[in-house]
Amino acid sequence: MKHATARPARRAMNRRTRLPGRVALVAVALSATGLCAARAQDGAGVHPPLTPTRDVQVDYNVQPDGVPEPKPIRTWFAYNGGLMRIDSPQGMGETILNRMSRQVTIIINPQKVYSQLDARYGIRNPFLLDLSMTFARKGTSSVAGVACTQWDVTTDQGNATACVTDDGVVLQEIGVDGDGLKGRLEATKVVYGPIPDSMFQPPEGYRKVDPPPPPGTPATRDNKGG
Repeated sequence: MKHATARPARRAMNRRTRLPGRVALVAVALSATGLCAARAQDGAGVHPPLTPTRDVQVDYNVQPDGVPEPKPIRTWFAYNGGLMRIDSPQGMGETILNRMSRQVTIIINPQKVYSQLDARYGIRNPFLLDLSMTFARKGTSSVAGVACTQWDVTTDQGNATACVTDDGVVLQEIGVDGDGLKGRLEATKVVYGPIPDSMFQPPEGYRKVDPPPPPGTPATRDNKGG
């Protein structure tokens, strides 16, 4: 697959897109696993690559603090990190993040429906780093048989360590994220290779539905015929 060369703005991944109601279930479950900062700001100094620079599929075990067992999460990255897909455990649904268009697609498999949201304020992503963090290089390591560099990561909420490959894949992260959530993610399998565009589209035959309005939105009334 040939990928576009346009580089998405770094701010596109930095604030959480809120997805209320039933459509939110998949996205909430995924974002709760995240270990990343929430707000972008100018950064300085040495840092690892912030997005994967080539197509890659990564299987993770993700374990928020207080959860007894890690959950398997499968991810795909393409277009230099501009497209990402996150599959929830047990195949309940998928979240597709398009950083280039700032669009989030939420797929719910049991109902065979999907919703698309305009993430105009950016998209929170639990598997990518950003420039709101500060970094200090520690050394080298290996996770899932892949070499990576260990970094100390500091945010407003606390500290973490991350092991990142030279081509921008986060293989391990342990500690406190930018929202103050504590947990751990660790890659168990890394596969490089072209990813078809169909992986970043809703499945054929799924019905598009409108997402529920955010909490607190006044109810609208149908004024036909008063």
